[in-house]
Amino acid sequence: MIFRSRKRLIPFLFGLVVFIGILTAPNFPAVTDPHGSPVFLSHEGKAALGLFLLAGIWWVFEVIPVGITAIGIGVIQSLWLIRDTRTALTDYMDPSVWFIFGSLLIGAAFVKTGLTRRLAFQVLSRVSEDTRIIYLGAFGLTAFLTLFMAHTAVAAALFPLLLIVHNLYEPKGHPTVFGKGLFIGMAWTAGAGSIITLLGAARGAVAIGFFKQLTGQEISFFELTKFMLPLGVIMVLLLWAYVCVVFPPERPRLPGLHAKAEDLAAGLGGMSRKEAATLVIAFTMVLALMLRAFVPALGHINKSAIILSAVMLFFLLDILSLKDLEAVPWNIVLLFGGAMSIGFCLWQTGAAEWLAIGWLSWFSQAPWLVFIMGIAFFVLMMTNFIMNVAAIAITLPVALVMAPFIGVEPEIVMFASLAAAGMPFMLLVGAAPNAIAFESHQFRAREFFLYGIPPSIMLLAVLAVFVWKIWPWMGMPILIGS
Repeated sequence: MIFRSRKRLIPFLFGLVVFIGILTAPNFPAVTDPHGSPVFLSHEGKAALGLFLLAGIWWVFEVIPVGITAIGIGVIQSLWLIRDTRTALTDYMDPSVWFIFGSLLIGAAFVKTGLTRRLAFQVLSRVSEDTRIIYLGAFGLTAFLTLFMAHTAVAAALFPLLLIVHNLYEPKGHPTVFGKGLFIGMAWTAGAGSIITLLGAARGAVAIGFFKQLTGQEISFFELTKFMLPLGVIMVLLLWAYVCVVFPPERPRLPGLHAKAEDLAAGLGGMSRKEAATLVIAFTMVLALMLRAFVPALGHINKSAIILSAVMLFFLLDILSLKDLEAVPWNIVLLFGGAMSIGFCLWQTGAAEWLAIGWLSWFSQAPWLVFIMGIAFFVLMMTNFIMNVAAIAITLPVALVMAPFIGVEPEIVMFASLAAAGMPFMLLVGAAPNAIAFESHQFRAREFFLYGIPPSIMLLAVLAVFVWKIWPWMGMPILIGS
């Protein structure tokens, strides 16, 4: 029980004290937007900020299961009249949450039919037996697949494959340092790879939409990839190096891995009809998701509807059953439902706008590089607590309006924000791959947070170099009139 453990009781009470303290504090001062108009924080906005911090504290310290904390977000909004109950709880069934739900079931279909084992044994029979190179192979494959698929779907598909890799490393299934590095690294590199194309996550399309609406300029699919590819590749390699240092495998090699993987692959026999059907459905789903970015007529079809159509086919063809539906890790689904609810709560109560304007106003007279990195830092912090799409929606409109006053071209503001939003390395709620990796039971939420601080600093350092030197060298405009 929570009250029998000081490690849980103290953060539990601390979260409550923070929430009540902010709720009962005197009115916070107004902030001034770029047009000179004051922006006040309402009573509901104050409560939303308190709830935001309470949820973060409870998530980091795992006071109660992360999914139950997520439920508490909706409950507290209702009890304290922060938002209407129907509105607060409806967010738990947002299309983005359905996308995560569908991705998990697609991963389940790959596991049940044996496709995951087949793919795993084929890959393992070809990679090096050096465990650090296995790290690199897993992270490289993760990042590569995010060029074509949403990083949530990639993480869900690769998760069972990595479980097989770890079971070959540790047949008894006990947690290992190698397992910790394997799954945490997968989550991080899924984010790093997903910034490279518009297909890796919805945040790219959202950012480009805001950019066009506020500036009248368009960013093409290939222009985005041109500037993001070198940043994404460098971050994947740096994350691999960091994982090798912080999570050195207990064994440097897995002798006999190739022979064992080949024997296991041979034992699977030929591909079954259900395996083939699963592969065809999954390929068609990925193709449909890709075509949405290129065919305007398909742009109105929501990605969640596409992925749920694939899930329905799995059940209609008897590939999945009721038991598979009941086995969905609802802790993860609820976690992201709560993340969506607190994100919308911050937005609709005006707390997000007040936060963004208040933070960015500190940089209104700053040098252009400090201004851009201030934006990136704010986005990075926000995207660790709420969905990255919400972090972009909160920050980018304010930042793009402020940019001309600093003399900064809006394009580089958009790219810096988008890069930071794609790599939440500290909290599970920052991105679905983080939460999916958590299901491996190889690490705790607090460990993920602590280990994620250095790579977050590393991201900001690398991004600063890109903003300062590399992107201007590649032809990105930086300063207005220069």
